[in-house]
Amino acid sequence: MIYFPILGAIALAGGTILERKILKKRSMNIKKYHTLEFLGIVIVMIPLIYFFWKFNLQALELKNILIFIGVITASLIANMFTFYSMKGEKINNLEPAKMLEPLFIILLAILFSLFIQGVYEKNTQVLIPALIAGLALILSHVKKEHLKFNKYFLAAIVGSFFFALELVISKLILDFYSPITFYFLRCSAILLVSFIIFHPKLHNVENKLKLKMLLIGAIWVVYRVVTYYGYIKIGIISTTLILMLAPILIYTFAKIFLKEKINARNIIASIIILACVLYASFA
Repeated sequence: MIYFPILGAIALAGGTILERKILKKRSMNIKKYHTLEFLGIVIVMIPLIYFFWKFNLQALELKNILIFIGVITASLIANMFTFYSMKGEKINNLEPAKMLEPLFIILLAILFSLFIQGVYEKNTQVLIPALIAGLALILSHVKKEHLKFNKYFLAAIVGSFFFALELVISKLILDFYSPITFYFLRCSAILLVSFIIFHPKLHNVENKLKLKMLLIGAIWVVYRVVTYYGYIKIGIISTTLILMLAPILIYTFAKIFLKEKINARNIIASIIILACVLYASFA
């Protein structure tokens, strides 16, 4: 099961680089991008739904519908704050805030486990290395010149928190769907809300951009589906720990494709994270 979250980490690394490249363009409006991204995701998933549809009628119970609405709301907030921060601030300066998401997920899962039994794992063999890896990830990105608590940095923190909240509460209802069904319904609902709220003008979208958005959509489908699958099969904290390999891959991709240097702190953090993943997986 470990290989699925690793695939998710690869997708997260690749999707992040492509997403940032498009968002940084002056001509790209945040609301337009938000709609295009979810439209791309939904289009990519339509053929998959025929083969992987699963829907348990328990999902229609009032409490589960409210949880699903909570997932949609948290996702909308997370995406808009994240896109806003990426549009207004240099990406490198936002990294410490972005790296808070895995730690938020772990802490929220621990908090929820105190009130909801049997949903979130409490195994210290997973918890301790996950916390160590999360702290190593954050500390490797904290630099004095990066800690500018302006509105964009704070927006990135808010985005990270709501992404974490969305993922944690999703675990409560994932068993009623297949991962593909859940992600399709989630993204379709968000796309509908986007059209209602933003009224985006999509008639003048270039063909090249359409292809890029479909590619990004496919990447996020891979990332989220394997993430949900990991939550179901090995637990939310174990999956999050393995997904922390994504920054290591981002460093590697940046070195290969962008010719960027990798500093010593990132190398040390990568070794710590890899060691924690191996310990939790094989100990």
